[in-house]
Order: sequence, then C-alpha cells, then structure tokens
Amino acid sequence: MSSVFIGGGTPSLMTGAGMSRLLTGVRAAVTLAQDAEITMEANPGASNRERFAEYAAAGVTRLSLGVQSFDDTLLKRLGRIHSSAQAQDAVKAAVELFPEVNIDVMYALPGQSREMLERDIACALACGTTHLSFYELTLEEGSVFWKRPPEGLPDSDLAADLGEIVHDRLRDGGFVRYEISGYARPGHMCRHNRTYWTFGDYLGIGAGAHGKVTLPGGTLVRTMRPKAPGRYMDGVRSGRFGAWRRKVSPRDLPFEFMLNALRLLDGVPAGRFEETTGLSLAELEPALSSLRDEGLMVRDRGILAVTGLGRRFLSDVQERFLCCAAE
Repeated sequence: MSSVFIGGGTPSLMTGAGMSRLLTGVRAAVTLAQDAEITMEANPGASNRERFAEYAAAGVTRLSLGVQSFDDTLLKRLGRIHSSAQAQDAVKAAVELFPEVNIDVMYALPGQSREMLERDIACALACGTTHLSFYELTLEEGSVFWKRPPEGLPDSDLAADLGEIVHDRLRDGGFVRYEISGYARPGHMCRHNRTYWTFGDYLGIGAGAHGKVTLPGGTLVRTMRPKAPGRYMDGVRSGRFGAWRRKVSPRDLPFEFMLNALRLLDGVPAGRFEETTGLSLAELEPALSSLRDEGLMVRDRGILAVTGLGRRFLSDVQERFLCCAAE
C-alpha cells in the first residue's frame, strides 16, 4: 500500500498516542511501502505544535491544514473556529515538523475582492509549504450555504477572474498546477489524491469512509461505511464491519472514470481506461471525436485530457460520457 489518508471530521482531535495505535494497527493489517505517504488532516483551531510533534513521531509524513483563508473577516463568514494568527502559527509548526505540508484555501468567498484574494495568496506562498489546494467555493446541496446562500457571492465572471489570479500567482510562486485544485512544488504531488484521479482502488475504513475496490474478474464495487460514529463503533464492538456496497455497472464506468481522470491537467494514458474499467476505449470514440473537434479535448489519441478550453467547461465535458458504454 503506497498511501494512507486520515481524513475528517477532525483527526487532529486525536491524541498522539491514539494516532500511534491507529497506525500500528494499519501496519499490522496491510503491508505499507517503505516510503508510504501518510497524510492526516488538521484544523488550525484544534491542534498545536506539541500534538503535531506527536503525530510526526507516530509516523505521519504529510499534514494537510484546513486554513481556508488568512482573513479573519472571511473566516468568520465561513463559520471557522480559528483565526488568521492561529492558522499561520499552525502552518509554521507543520512546516518545521513534517516533510510534506498542504494547506487548503478557498476563493470566490462571500464579499471577497480581488485584493483580498491577492493577500490570501501572498500569505499562502509565504508559508513555505510543499503543496497548496485552492478550491472555489461551491454551494453543495444540503449544506448550510445551500439552504441560506450568503450575501456577496461573486458572479460567475468574477469567480473565473479570481481563479485566473490563483493560477497565475501560484505559477509565478514556483507551484505547478497538476489537478483542477491542486498545486505542488516540483516532486511534491499528493500521491493519495492521484490514486483517485487515475481511477485506482482504495479502501475506506472508519465512520462515513468511502472505498473503491476492483474484485477478481473485474467488477468494480464502491463502498461506504455507516456515517454515524456511534453506529459504526457499535458495529466494530460487535464484530460487524458492514459497509453499503454498490456494483458500478459498465454503463456508468465511462462517466465515473472521466469524472476523475479529466481533473488531471496532463490527463492519463489512454490505455488507463481499459486497464481500470475492462471496457474498450472504442466505446468512447464518438464522444471523444466530437470533443476533440470542438477543441475541448487534446487531439493526441494516446492521452485522455482536456484542453485549456475544456477545463473551463469541465463539467459539461464529463457529462458527455454519461451514456457511452454498451449495456
């Protein structure tokens, strides 16, 4: 196994001893690569330097901090519990203790101006991390913002302009954009995330965890553990480790593959589609041909990747693969 990702929730509420027990259990259950990437997420408002040192000693090699913004006004609008000062202190400690550090930052926030974004980017670049993830705020169904959209959200044109500012400033700061939201210094791409985007398999363990497993014979199964921690722990205590399972039909595979692979700016080798789905790439050819003619996908038939124009309309490109495979 090449990577472990300990996500949230808020894993940084765990003690150092708890993290050590968790990773000892992982190593007992699976064979980890000697250079395995072991990431954990942390909230700047629920962590400190001493705890970070304990996580590093337990074997965590990569810390991902949910900073979201370095602007106290914006943090308050987002309902975050940490301040800008706490965020900067947390990042400083992380950079000193872990070989790999990512910070998550959001843009297109309610009331955010170009100048405010420029300041957030400057703060992020000054932190000295190896990886930056910049996400455009989206109103997801079921979220608080979905139910009560905040005032001052930028329109689509301003949001696009803000995205261009992010790309240009991070490029100038020495970061390479390798995925729609992912920027890394050379040699520091997130291994675990690339497993998702290249349609690799991964186990989902813990309350609410999702997994993707290819069974012998090629059937692809998606899994999800019970979301409620109490229900999940009751199952663990009783020896039941059940998970909701869904077999992905061949008809759905093209869309699921492209939903992930086209997030990578360099795309994936065309052979990766057949390798991971068991389907013939020829079944996608009508859609691929049309998208190439429209300038939305690259013409190199050895690569599955969108063009710069295709990135601007990525959701539309991905939707073109909804009904590509035979029944």
